[in-house]
This record gives sequence, C-alpha cells and structure tokens, in this order.
Amino acid sequence: MIETFEAHLNAAQRETWCSLSSPFRIQSFLDAIPYSADPFNRCPLRVLQDNLANCFDGAIFAAAALRRLGHPPLLVNLFVEEETDDEHVVAIFKRDGFFGAVGKSNVVGLRFREPIHRSLRELTMTYFEYYFNIYGEKTLRSYSPPLNLEPFDRAGWMWRDEGLEPIIERLDRIRRIPLLTAQQVAELSPVDRRTFIATLMDADDAGLYRPAYPPPAGSTVYDDPSLSRG
Repeated sequence: MIETFEAHLNAAQRETWCSLSSPFRIQSFLDAIPYSADPFNRCPLRVLQDNLANCFDGAIFAAAALRRLGHPPLLVNLFVEEETDDEHVVAIFKRDGFFGAVGKSNVVGLRFREPIHRSLRELTMTYFEYYFNIYGEKTLRSYSPPLNLEPFDRAGWMWRDEGLEPIIERLDRIRRIPLLTAQQVAELSPVDRRTFIATLMDADDAGLYRPAYPPPAGSTVYDDPSLSRG
C-alpha cells in the first residue's frame, strides 16, 4: 500500500513525505500547513498536493504517515453532543505500550500528544479541557475504539478522495464510549478567558463551528469585541 501511494508522488511531494521520520515531524508538517474550511475532505495525496487539511484530513494523513513508520493506521473519533460543536479525529500510535496521538486542528489544544498515556481513555481525557465551542462550553463527551484503516485499502483511501467515504460512514456508526456522567455534564464550568483566548490563537474564523442556539448565560463568546486574542 505504501509503495502504491508513493508511486503517485512527484519529486517534491516524495521529499516532503520521506522527511516525516517521526510522529513529531508528522505533527510539525500538519502544523505548518493552513487549516482547511473547505466543505470536502482530502486524501493524503491531496493533502500533499494542496498543502491544506482539516482535522479529518490531517488524521487520515497522519495515519498514512505513521503507517510508513511501521505503525498500524489507526483513527480515534472524539464525539460531542449533537449541534454543540465539531467532532474531532486523531491518529493514534503506541510506543513501548503507551498511547500518543497526531492531529490537525484549527485550535491549539487538540493536536499532538506524547506517547506516555497508559490507556486510550487516559489519552482522550487530555483533550477535555481544550475541547470547547465558541461559547466556552466544554463539549467533549465520548470517544471511539481505534479504527484500523487497513480494511479500507481496497478503496484507495491514501490517494483517492472518494476512498474516504467508507471511512467516514464507518466512523458515523462506530461505538461511542462515554467519558462523563450526566451529573458531571450538568456541573461543568465554562472555560476561563485565558484558556479560551490562548486556545483560539490564530484560529481560522471560517473553520470554527457556530452553534445554532444562542449563547448560554455567563458564557465566553468568541465574537465579543472586548476579547483580545493577541
């Protein structure tokens, strides 16, 4: 599969691809390219061609690049309550039995994680405090078991945008593992202003999810002109 993918690369793309020699280098590449607010998804080849990616594209790309390093191509989907926020997808890997992650995000806190986490739940919970919407509501609620992309190889997901559709459909149906109790959700605090401002640093406004409901009382609102994001 890797050899077939690499046959589609031109010289410049191959040079970039071959430079991704560690999970951190994969993350650095994703951090260096703009976040895509386009209403479609890019396969790994198209990410290299366009130098653009959204969170799903970035996770797919990272899974492919991790595969080249000998890791299975695994995704984990992070879920929210419906209509409160975007879902988020990361590629996960293990080193010496500990979980780490690579991700593309429009915000600061939902990207790389060192492989130091003893369980998938422990890894997922490191995203919790940074996973909030533009109203400052903490929105992460559940996560999926790892999805191995190897069974989707026949769709050509590494070099065909159309090959991503079976993966998206599978993630829509995948089992969700709850993180919080109903009581914990009811008692959540809003995000503090410093975390809110820092996490949204350099965010692309076009890529931010905007809930259809009005801001709850006491929320921190992204469009508040008094907010300085530096």
